[in-house]
Amino acid sequence: MTASDARIVACPSCAALNRVPAAKLGAGGTCGRCHSQLFAGEPVVLTSANFDAHAGKSDVPLLVDFWASWCGPCRQMAPAFAQAAVQLEPQMRLGKLDTEAEQAIAGRFGIQSIPTMILIVKGREVARQSGAMPAAAIVRWAQQALARPAASSTLHPGAPA
Repeated sequence: MTASDARIVACPSCAALNRVPAAKLGAGGTCGRCHSQLFAGEPVVLTSANFDAHAGKSDVPLLVDFWASWCGPCRQMAPAFAQAAVQLEPQMRLGKLDTEAEQAIAGRFGIQSIPTMILIVKGREVARQSGAMPAAAIVRWAQQALARPAASSTLHPGAPA
């Protein structure tokens, strides 16, 4: 396996970085450290401990749902976001970040309203959408955002480079 044939995938359980052949991303696979499934078809709970592994070190794009437990639209969208994970993995990883518990990360991205979804590719924000959406709309928006040429993507000033 050459470097160009491999993708770095952060484990959803332990955040260990795993080298996976690009052609086998859809075949599942397990973490070399904790032996958990690398793609379970469900959103990862993002914290300060695992955020940078998924957002900046993994080759798999990360779609983050910034939410809070007191937010009605956030709770309404949660099942749709989970359904979208089943459809979008392994093309991208979906993760949920509680803005109350992880205020520093929410501040880094300038989150002003929730729910807000941000698509991050190799540490760079490439798309942002605020407001609750049904699963089909999340999937459509995320796939379109990922398909846009990198030259047209914009960085949020607070996003890590």
